[in-house]
Amino acid sequence: MQGIQTFSMIKPDAVSANQIGAILAMIEKAGFAIDAISMLQLTQTAAEHFYAVHADRPFYKDLCSFIASGPVVAMVLKKDHAVADLRKLMGATNPAEATEGTIRKAFATSIDYNAIHGSDSDETAASEIFFFFPGYSLLIKRKPIL
Repeated sequence: MQGIQTFSMIKPDAVSANQIGAILAMIEKAGFAIDAISMLQLTQTAAEHFYAVHADRPFYKDLCSFIASGPVVAMVLKKDHAVADLRKLMGATNPAEATEGTIRKAFATSIDYNAIHGSDSDETAASEIFFFFPGYSLLIKRKPIL
């Protein structure tokens, strides 16, 4: 069964190009609810931990340096089939191969500066949500105060 939440992050290239609002509008128009959001800047160490799964890949160091180079917008998004639907909305990693109407086709400038990150599975989403929003799972289990 596919989950109803995923993690996404607007990357430093899109943040510095003032594309946050337009990207959020596309996400909401696609039917996602933004359940948690935070703008922050990762340290190099935090970036290395976040992308540790890619540690043996040739692009790892550059990826970590890039993601720590400026502010990002981290989000928990909710929707049925959240992971698959977000990945479709984001488009191909290489914007030259991305479909019209996708975030990367509209805002990415290269395979390296591709505007947005999204979890690739429900398991990864849970891990990435915990990384950026460690108290999130506690909050969603609480009953409303009023």
